[in-house]
Amino acid sequence: MISKQYFILIVGVAALVGLAVGVNLKKIQWIDNKKTNIFDKTRRENKDLIFKNRIDSTQKVEPLRVGGTIYFAGERVPLEDPDVYERLDRELQINAFWHSNTLLSMKLANRYFPVIEKILEEEGVPNDFKYLPLIESGFRDVISPSGAVGFWQFLSSTAKLYNLEIKNEVDERYHVEKSTRAACAYLKTAKDKFGSWTTAAASYNLGMQAMAERCKSQGTYNYYELLLPQETARYIFRIIAMKIIFSNPEAAGYYLKPDDLYQPFAFKTVQVDSSIQNITAFAAKFGLQYRHIKLLNPWLRDNYLNNKEKKVYEIKILQ
Repeated sequence: MISKQYFILIVGVAALVGLAVGVNLKKIQWIDNKKTNIFDKTRRENKDLIFKNRIDSTQKVEPLRVGGTIYFAGERVPLEDPDVYERLDRELQINAFWHSNTLLSMKLANRYFPVIEKILEEEGVPNDFKYLPLIESGFRDVISPSGAVGFWQFLSSTAKLYNLEIKNEVDERYHVEKSTRAACAYLKTAKDKFGSWTTAAASYNLGMQAMAERCKSQGTYNYYELLLPQETARYIFRIIAMKIIFSNPEAAGYYLKPDDLYQPFAFKTVQVDSSIQNITAFAAKFGLQYRHIKLLNPWLRDNYLNNKEKKVYEIKILQ
């Protein structure tokens, strides 16, 4: 049985140890104004570890670093806010080092940027919005899990609001020029509503009504001040990251020659104001195959065009 004197001694020692630990913890808590480097400590702790299979050609990986003043659609990105800086930095590293995706995006952008840029200028929408379909679809006719379709990823309900035709054999969400003009109409409406191209662009992802509700509840229309769902919170930064990489691809490690880029299609258009019973037979009249017509006109969704209304359609013909 421990005597009273030993018990007092043990309690005293424990108190001294606790005091020492408490002092140390207090010191650690106040180290908040110094730059830390976790790798220095890790190296010290693991100095005896080596890579036995190391070779001279080991890849050197450095992060992309960006400085200066950055704008999206003429609106300054507040990089002095550490959260804003880190969100942009995240998307910059992800897209710069996602080599296959970014490389293919660059190849396809050479084909579609000229078409989209022309329409953006005509519609009075900033040129930076050419990166929006790039991150939405990668310039491919994809369908999202929610049913959004085409380069600009329109839902059926939204597409119809902006006068895109959708029926069994026609879906103009797949029409590059018409869907781009519809997207411009949406963005201009959103800009008028929110007062900012940046918030308008974010609403393209979240939805105009949902964005309005977030702005109202949080008392701000500034995208960078809003707490938003993760996808929308990343959305603008993904666009800006691609703009940075495309603006100086060599600095990001991308060296493409002109022959590496996908060229715009050479085509002519023919006007059709009647039904087409068989698009395969229609293509044959021009010495083409069914796939050639669908390649340039993905908005034709079947092997026929039931045009009872005698509407005038323009069909691209590969030259």
